[in-house]
Amino acid sequence: MRLHSLRITAFGPFGSTQQVDFDALSGAGLFLLHGPTGAGKTSVLDAVCFALYGSVPGAREGRGPTLRSDHAAPGLPTEVALELTVGGRRLAVTRRPAQQRPKKGRRTGFVTDKAQSWLSEYDADSGQWQALSRSHQEIGEEIGQLVGMNREQFCQVVLLPQGDFARFLRADAEARGKLLGKLFDTRRFAAVEERLAELRRTAEQQVKAGDDRLLALAERTAEAAGPAAADLPRPEERPGDPGLAASVLGWAAVIRSGATERRDLADLAVAATGSRQAAARRVLEEQRELLRLQERFADTRRRADALDARREEYERLCARQDLARAADRVAPALALRDAADREHRIASRDCEQARGRLPASLADAGVDQLAERERRMRQELGGLDAARRAERRTAELGAERAALDREARADDELRQDADEWLAGWEGVRRAHQERIEAAQEAATRAGHLESQVEPAHARLDAARRRDELGRQVGTAEDEVRAARDSSGSARESWLDLRERRLSGIAAELAAGLSEGEACKVCGATEHPAPARAGARHVDRAAEQQAEEAYGRAEAARTQAESALSRLRETLAAAQAEAGGASVAELAAHAHQVQREYTAARTGAGDMHAAREALDRAEREYTRRVEAREQAARRGAARTSHREALDRELTSLEEELARSRGEAGSVEEQFALLRHRVELLAGAAETVRAHEVTAERLKEADGALADAAFKAGFATPQDAGAAFLDDPRRRELQHRIDAWQSERAAVAERLREADAADAAQQPGADPRTAQDALAAAERAQRDATSAYDAARSRCAALARLARQAEAEARQLGPLRTEYERVARLAGLTAGTSADNERKMRLESYVLAARLEQVAAAATARLHRMSDGRYTLVHSDERSAGTGSRRAGLGLHVVDSWTGRERDTSTLSGGETFFASLALALGLADVVTDEAGGVRLDTLFIDEGFGSLDEQTLDEVIDVLDALRERNRNVGIVSHVGDLRQRIGTRLEVVKQRNGSAVRHHL
Repeated sequence: MRLHSLRITAFGPFGSTQQVDFDALSGAGLFLLHGPTGAGKTSVLDAVCFALYGSVPGAREGRGPTLRSDHAAPGLPTEVALELTVGGRRLAVTRRPAQQRPKKGRRTGFVTDKAQSWLSEYDADSGQWQALSRSHQEIGEEIGQLVGMNREQFCQVVLLPQGDFARFLRADAEARGKLLGKLFDTRRFAAVEERLAELRRTAEQQVKAGDDRLLALAERTAEAAGPAAADLPRPEERPGDPGLAASVLGWAAVIRSGATERRDLADLAVAATGSRQAAARRVLEEQRELLRLQERFADTRRRADALDARREEYERLCARQDLARAADRVAPALALRDAADREHRIASRDCEQARGRLPASLADAGVDQLAERERRMRQELGGLDAARRAERRTAELGAERAALDREARADDELRQDADEWLAGWEGVRRAHQERIEAAQEAATRAGHLESQVEPAHARLDAARRRDELGRQVGTAEDEVRAARDSSGSARESWLDLRERRLSGIAAELAAGLSEGEACKVCGATEHPAPARAGARHVDRAAEQQAEEAYGRAEAARTQAESALSRLRETLAAAQAEAGGASVAELAAHAHQVQREYTAARTGAGDMHAAREALDRAEREYTRRVEAREQAARRGAARTSHREALDRELTSLEEELARSRGEAGSVEEQFALLRHRVELLAGAAETVRAHEVTAERLKEADGALADAAFKAGFATPQDAGAAFLDDPRRRELQHRIDAWQSERAAVAERLREADAADAAQQPGADPRTAQDALAAAERAQRDATSAYDAARSRCAALARLARQAEAEARQLGPLRTEYERVARLAGLTAGTSADNERKMRLESYVLAARLEQVAAAATARLHRMSDGRYTLVHSDERSAGTGSRRAGLGLHVVDSWTGRERDTSTLSGGETFFASLALALGLADVVTDEAGGVRLDTLFIDEGFGSLDEQTLDEVIDVLDALRERNRNVGIVSHVGDLRQRIGTRLEVVKQRNGSAVRHHL
């Protein structure tokens, strides 16, 4: 991963936009980030971390809104933009934290903007930046996958905080474990420990739960066995004891055996009581049958006595039945006389009602007189048909005259409306013609203005380009001056380095000498005192880099001058096209021309509508003239038609006056005559029916008297009194049949021999037999209940035994699994006897990582300490600290004394370069752990002030070795001596309006 540039805006102490060019700073491989305390050196590193991960490292993480600079202008947003290459891809990430800004417009107060992020990638083929995402989550995942480290790892590996590693050297095993756990992300091993412990607890709970279920089944077995289980002691094992299952199963088997014996005894008792119950039931049935026969014989004797008491009634009913049968022969004549009598009464009533509706002169008239009167009125009624047709024609003539009156009024209104409209026709036509002429004039004006619109807008665009190009020319002139200054500075730096290399060329040549080989200058094979490079010696690589930097600066100057020349040419062309008028003047002129042109086009567009309006008005004029003429012609025709209708109506009125008589109309006269005809017809019919029914009644009376005499009755009235209708006849027959049936049934029962024999025996006693049966049934029920209880108990015990056996079978694998998981959990937790070092799994993994870190750190510490110190790790548990971790001890081996001692005994300077070596070693190991992503840029924060001059040289040499592997190392320090040793510097200057950065290359 290599950083290219960083842009900081309104962030931390930086009130404005500051640009950090890491490409320029990394030209020498080693650069210094310095400045006074509080200027913002660490804020530069915070900005790098914030751009990558969206938060700042360490204790500054929770600052939130305070990331915004107090020196920033209200409208300037806080923003960090970082350009870097990682995983072979060149990316640019820009982030803005959540921050407050003033409300827009004239409103007062502040509004909070949400945090924003942008990620883009440089496309080498097109030479353009391609946007990738604006999602915080997607950008975080993409950066995390490419860098291969989380924020904590990045801050420890890339932003090396020496104070933290100094504390790491002096910390106990527990504190080291926490830091290493974050860096190497050993949470999965701790999760394995926790998972195994959880599995152990779960398995233990399952085993105990199974034992509890077995004991619960034993308790239920004791309850099911009843009192018999009280004499047998229960299992003494508790939940978790290995022998609990076998003990419970054996105890339950003994309980089941005793219950089976008691069930068999109860079965024998049920059979004995069943035999006694059957005998008692047979005795009860015999006594009940004897009682039934005795009661049946006594009931038969009572019924025979009752029949003898009702014999006279039976004979009287038979005599009445004979009279009714004689009366049945007179029934037809009697029914015929009743029917004739009913018809005669009805006809008499109808005749009286019909005569009451007739006039008094016809109240006593006969049938013939009424029929003759009806015939004359029907003739008179037929003569009114012609008068009725004349009356209907009179109504039709009145309707036609009313329709003519309505048409006359409608035509009068039409003529009046047409006259009013035609009176203003000339003014309407003149208005339409003037509208058409105005549209023609607007079309002519629009054609003239159209040629002025485009040139006006072209001059306005040229004026805007002229002003913008003027500003760009000013900016380009500043860039040209800056490029010239940069080129001069690069040239001076190159020439200075070249002169310094030539001054120390002897040491450079001496570096290539080997013992026994001839010197390229003097030819000697012995080299007793070869020249050594001084502190200001410059090698060939540094000179070449300076020369290349000068070449790049010179190319940038040439490119800036060419760009300025092109801008000036473009500006001259724009000035010539726009003239001397300002943008505001040209904009007002273009707006005026455009407005006049738009208005003219709008007016010209009304041409078609105006012509159509004139056409519609002319068509309306023609329609109204024609309508007025047609109304006049219809008026003349109506006058002649009305005169003909009046003549016909007069003739019909004279004829109707003769026909209607005293009635109001012919229809009323017709209805009155028809009603009289109907009354006469009805009256004649009812008089005729009355005479016919009287004759029939006389004939029926004679037939009835003759039939009664023949049947043996003195008078027809006696025959009628003896007659019985169907209900009374059925009732009489039923009573006679009932007496006869009862007599036959009693005679049949008196012939039964078994009932007669039973009557001779002593009285039956079923109550005593019933009591004996009830006692036998109670004994049977008690025996059956005892057997059912014993059988249910045996079934319950068998079911519980099966459940206990199944539970024991299921518990076996659970207990085996529990023992296996318990051994693994004890081993990973460090509590098992098999774990000799008593180390937890996470501590074991961290110890292996610490061993790798110590080995990588020793390679640099050995060089920094001139071969004196070596870092090693210890597996021993820290004594007297109460630490729960073992294997995370860190010691230093002093080759001068040959003894191993704790890192907390190192001096301040020794602690610094030991922590530096540890930090660099940890960076290598974490990088390999994170996937081997190459880190081309490192930052080392403070600690150099505690070193003497010789040790500082050795540390700088180690850092130079990092540069030889194409790494860029940034040292964050305020030590003044480092400014002389490191020529490439990034200075943070503290100012009243906010800090600023300056590059010293």
